[in-house]
Amino acid sequence: MKKKIAVLGATGSIGKSTMDVLRHGPDDFEVVLLSGHKNIRGLLELSQEFPTARLAVSGPVSPGGGVHAYHGSQGLLTAIAESGADMVVNGIAGAAGLPPSIAALEAGADLALANKETIVMAASLVFALAERNHKRILPVDSEHSAVFNLLEAHGKAGLDKILLTASGGPFRTLPAEQFQSIKLEEALAHPTWNMGPKITVDSATLANKGLEVIETVGFFGIRPEEISVVIHPQSIVHSMVALRDGGVYAQMSKPDMRFPIHSALYWPEHRACSSFGALQFDGLTLQFDKPDFKRFPLLPLAYEAARAGGFYPVVYNAANEVAVTAFLSKKIDFLDIFAIVEYVFNRKWMNMNSPGSPPDLEVILEVDAQAREQALNYITEKK
Repeated sequence: MKKKIAVLGATGSIGKSTMDVLRHGPDDFEVVLLSGHKNIRGLLELSQEFPTARLAVSGPVSPGGGVHAYHGSQGLLTAIAESGADMVVNGIAGAAGLPPSIAALEAGADLALANKETIVMAASLVFALAERNHKRILPVDSEHSAVFNLLEAHGKAGLDKILLTASGGPFRTLPAEQFQSIKLEEALAHPTWNMGPKITVDSATLANKGLEVIETVGFFGIRPEEISVVIHPQSIVHSMVALRDGGVYAQMSKPDMRFPIHSALYWPEHRACSSFGALQFDGLTLQFDKPDFKRFPLLPLAYEAARAGGFYPVVYNAANEVAVTAFLSKKIDFLDIFAIVEYVFNRKWMNMNSPGSPPDLEVILEVDAQAREQALNYITEKK
């Protein structure tokens, strides 16, 4: 029987890779829902290829837009509930991906998660929901997919440390005194990965790796002290686990998101995906370095957020999203991203949920909104 798949953010970077994996498995999958934010043309093109899939447009739709679909953020949640999907691939960028993740689990679907904000903002909430509905959350980020599969193979009992690899971004070797002159086009020129603009800027600031540290804590239930970030420019080793017996095990593949997506879609099976290209070792050189916390302060700030817990991860993410959006619009400079996130994070944020219980989604979104407002106020006052 074919597995019914919903793809959220189907016209984005993760979505396009997911659709390519699905094309390679026509006998294994049935696409039942495709969503996009505002790329109606892209959705219509996909609907020609997958005519039985429902369509959802989560952003504003002009009259006569040429697509009969579920509309708006609430329409997307309704589409997920009515799709009958066995698995929902969430490739939506940012905090906007959290409610659809919850809707997928509530609808009785497994969740293949590329939206790291779901775990950063609400790990305890979504894992409690998954357990209650007997569903699995499977990571699609290449690093967390690697850790997931390594722990599946070696177990967690002997774990000493998780080693998250990071490419280092385009400014890995750039002196700190030159950061003030970084242009948007330079920040968007990632050396190894082809991704959307927001995550590409996050990779340039190492905020993406900071979010992944927080996500690792929430996803695998370990302490921040058990996570080390390792700069690995080639992006061949996607993460490693160090065991207490001294052994270190790595997951390696080409820097291609189709590999972790394939792994999640077929889990718990391990199906061949040779069509994506096998890793060649002839002439391959692997380099590993320590991250520079001084030049990239959002990485140590993420560790602080992970240790503080409560709503500090929500605040970190919200402030960063606002800052990156402003940078992409050329309203602020590159270094302002660091300043904005640090400013908002260092304000006092009370724990607003009851101790010992998962936070309520409304409260999480309230804190998210407050942090965004603080970040926007900072930007306005700076001008």
